[in-house]
Amino acid sequence: MKRVVRAAMTQTVNVYRGMPASVSALGELAGRLDALRAANVAHHVDLMERAKDAGARVVCFGELFTGPYFALGTDPMWRALAEDALDGPTVRSVREAARRLGLVTIAPIYEQDPSGKRFNTAVVVDERGEVLGKYRKTHIPEGENEQGSFHERFYYERSDGQNGRGPANVSKNDFFPVFETSVGRVGVAICYDRHFEGVMGTLASEGAEIVFCPAVTFGAKSQRMWAMEFPVDAARHGIFIGGSNRAGVEPPYTQPYFGETYFVGPNGPAPNVSEHPNLVIADLDLSELTSGDPSGWNLPRDARPDIYAKRVTR
Repeated sequence: MKRVVRAAMTQTVNVYRGMPASVSALGELAGRLDALRAANVAHHVDLMERAKDAGARVVCFGELFTGPYFALGTDPMWRALAEDALDGPTVRSVREAARRLGLVTIAPIYEQDPSGKRFNTAVVVDERGEVLGKYRKTHIPEGENEQGSFHERFYYERSDGQNGRGPANVSKNDFFPVFETSVGRVGVAICYDRHFEGVMGTLASEGAEIVFCPAVTFGAKSQRMWAMEFPVDAARHGIFIGGSNRAGVEPPYTQPYFGETYFVGPNGPAPNVSEHPNLVIADLDLSELTSGDPSGWNLPRDARPDIYAKRVTR
């Protein structure tokens, strides 16, 4: 029996119209971050409504969706954009919209917890508007490529595993929660997490059926790997994966993001049925995960973990 879930992801950029004319003038935003956040939240609530109109039952926003991708530089001003993951303005708005629309929603925000620590966090909200829990980004990049640099460690820490142990979280791994939702078991891996071999395997082993990977990524190698990593992981671990990336440029920054948001399952890509330029929507047949591999493979049965090399940490 088929278990088809229509799922959506956003593919957009910062929509706040009051951005300064140059990077050197970003300080002008210091008193306007609440307005910037509100503009992006309103834009995404509108996308929730469009996704619902198209028949989606679950939607995932992009990484750090409440503003531009600020980690292209190191400006302490942006730290004020961080907010509470349970009662901050973004989560309150998303909860109300999720309840009104009956839509499971994954909202990746810039979190500040009560201790003052900051994290890159995805909040999972069910169709009743209840927060099921959160996932804090586990791997934090710092570097540069041929297009630009990224300084995420300046803004937030890697996950401390404090993602919550509510009844909806069926995972036994504190760093990789998996949430029981009305659309199936959902996991999250944020951007850089996707490159690490243990991430998708751990989420799959903890029961995930759909893994959302909201990202902000750019550069030639990233674009090449973006098209390769998710299909291999989906086939290897028997899961559906949705990768969301920004598309376009966010003034006053000049960094282009290549987009290419897509869903893929163990048997290949799931076609985009969306007619909206900022949404990618696909029908995911979760029965594929339990109906046997059409190739005749049985990777879980035939694996030999007892003889595989252990990684050496340098």
